[in-house]
Amino acid sequence: MCFGDDARPPLPPVRGGAVDSDDIVLTSADGTDFSAFYAHPDSPSETGVIVLPDVRGLHAFYKELAQRFAEAGVHALAIDYFGRTAGVGPRDAEFGFREHVDQMDYDNTTLDVGAAAGWLRILPGASVTSVFTVGFCLGGALSWRQSAGEHGLAGCMGFYGRPDRAADGIGAMTAPLLLLAAGQDRTPVADVEAFAEAVRAAGVEAEVHVYPDAVHSFFDRKQAEYQEDRDDAWRRMLDFMARNRAV
Repeated sequence: MCFGDDARPPLPPVRGGAVDSDDIVLTSADGTDFSAFYAHPDSPSETGVIVLPDVRGLHAFYKELAQRFAEAGVHALAIDYFGRTAGVGPRDAEFGFREHVDQMDYDNTTLDVGAAAGWLRILPGASVTSVFTVGFCLGGALSWRQSAGEHGLAGCMGFYGRPDRAADGIGAMTAPLLLLAAGQDRTPVADVEAFAEAVRAAGVEAEVHVYPDAVHSFFDRKQAEYQEDRDDAWRRMLDFMARNRAV
């Protein structure tokens, strides 16, 4: 898994306030209900981000991360993967996620991201015109896949994803990618770079940044030795969103 129960997302470099956050239930295009958690900034924003978790689904780390994005001025919506096999419910330490990961269909995740993007775009009192995705581990690759999901996304960001989980979608990708790789991860950096080159060859921007000494799950503020890497990753995400949002 990516982040344990004691992991905490790092703080963004520019902080405001999160005016509202809560658990909700969304409905996918195939009629499936799935859990989500939203957080809204306290200042007007035209940017939204869909957070795609690791294999454990929507657990506490990702709810807090949504709040951190809101503090950085972005409407955030973290979603769960397991509505079709586990129903709507908490994904705490007791949740047996592995059996549900084995039953995942990535096309269903794309449907759920579509529902999440639609929700962000019709927020009362907001005008979200640019929607991004960001994911971690399993969610990193699933985020990159959304570039081919026909959601009209402004960009897709992923931490330490496995390229083979997204490679079959390269030919249909349209949204630019940001790939953040840990040099000491079990996924070879060469695989990430080769994937990015294939995306570029298909005509889509793919930006890669490697943190040579970082391990898998370095985006956890309890691991003090990676603070500079985490701060840099935050800056790169916010810059990527600023450069690619609709004008």
